[in-house]
Amino acid sequence: MTKQRYFFLVLILGTLTALGPFSIDMYLPAFQDIAKALNTTTSTVDLSLSSYFIGLAVGQMIYGPLMDRFGRKRPLYVGLSLYIIASIGCFLSASVQMLIVMRLFQAIGSCAASVAAVAMVRDLFPVEDNAKVFALLFLVLGASPLLAPTAGSYLADSLGWQSVFIVLLSIAVLILVAVIFTLPESYKPDPSYSLKPGPIVSSFLFVIRNPQFYTYAIAGSIGFSGLFAYVAGSPLVFMDVFDLSKKEYGWVFAGISVGFIGSNQLNTLLIKRFKSEQVINAALIVQVVMSAVFVIGASNGWFNLAGTITMIFLILSCVGLTNPNTAALSMAPFPKNAGVASALLGTMQLGLGAAASACVGFFSSRSATPLAAIMAGSSVIALMILLIGRRNIKEAVHADPSAAVSTH
Repeated sequence: MTKQRYFFLVLILGTLTALGPFSIDMYLPAFQDIAKALNTTTSTVDLSLSSYFIGLAVGQMIYGPLMDRFGRKRPLYVGLSLYIIASIGCFLSASVQMLIVMRLFQAIGSCAASVAAVAMVRDLFPVEDNAKVFALLFLVLGASPLLAPTAGSYLADSLGWQSVFIVLLSIAVLILVAVIFTLPESYKPDPSYSLKPGPIVSSFLFVIRNPQFYTYAIAGSIGFSGLFAYVAGSPLVFMDVFDLSKKEYGWVFAGISVGFIGSNQLNTLLIKRFKSEQVINAALIVQVVMSAVFVIGASNGWFNLAGTITMIFLILSCVGLTNPNTAALSMAPFPKNAGVASALLGTMQLGLGAAASACVGFFSSRSATPLAAIMAGSSVIALMILLIGRRNIKEAVHADPSAAVSTH
């Protein structure tokens, strides 16, 4: 494979990986405009984000088996086409209920892109290059929350909130054209692969019954849900409570994202000296303390804008340390069932994240207290599950430090 071909394949897979994060982050600065245009509240618009997370959770379970049965590209065509149609529906939404439903289908469509990207890395590149390619894809993921909200704020300010969905639609069309004409089919369809519910359910049950998996997967997913709560609650907190403009909010969101992204990178240094279990213990305890301070301070009016940004930054930095290590320990017992374990872990993270983001949407308080309370509650529950679940792990399988990467 030539260097140009190598670069081009990584570029296409990177755009597939980025479609989902851009779809989440780009429209956040437009929440107030959407609420005003659709005669509703910012809290209700939050539910369109929750429905997107639900769609991601459902899609994780759908596309893996389909791509093993029919090859990578045919399900990808279906997913991208669904995304394009749903993006048109978002643009045309005349009610918040229609937007919520369209976002659900948009998410199910975008899942095909992320699942295909991961699978095709394994198909197209030598095994010894996989870690390097995944690192490049994670770099794209890390850049998404830095670029998307800022771009979305300028779009919404200049051209209106519908323009965000036109841009997302255009990106998806370009990706679909590139996939059709330049991306090779990397996996031969396997007609013998069973899509019957019985074998699929049995494989998922085998994974979830493992004490190490359910302890670290559930604890990590609940702790990780604080990030989803922040994404859903940040427009209300920063634009409604602190009266930031759309552009100011985009820059604040990008700045806070540095904490999560930076701690992910710090983790690669820490695991050279400490075990994943040790990093999780320390980070989760600090996360509980910081989130407790945040909820007490928010409810008593201690924090101004700078204080609120600082507290969220510190809490998400802890999430960035716990998440890759709980993911690695969850996956460690399954060298032969990694695909099933990965899909189940992703579904748990997204499903619990959807629940956390929905909780934010149920509060109409003009303060940061609901967001702080949800972040504190998720941290405490995660620590309790970790401490209780560890008692059931008889023979721990240690994580490969190189596997401790973010699943976000």
